[in-house]
Amino acid sequence: MQSKNNKLKVLNRLKVLRAEKEITQEELAEKVGVTRVTINCIERGVYLPTLELGLALARFFQKPVEEIFIVEEPHEKSHVETA
Repeated sequence: MQSKNNKLKVLNRLKVLRAEKEITQEELAEKVGVTRVTINCIERGVYLPTLELGLALARFFQKPVEEIFIVEEPHEKSHVETA
């Protein structure tokens, strides 16, 4: 189990993937059954989606969950394009 000081950070590529598909937050939200605010909060790292929503996003983008959400160890520097 992780201590508070060693908390994992979860980054995401949602904004980049959405831009590649040329869709708005509203359009993505509609496709996966959430609000635009939820998509916005996920993209900004304010909200970590449920497993169900994470899988729905992976299915929509036809990518493994690990290509959308990246777990970063506290001591690692990010090399993930999150835009």
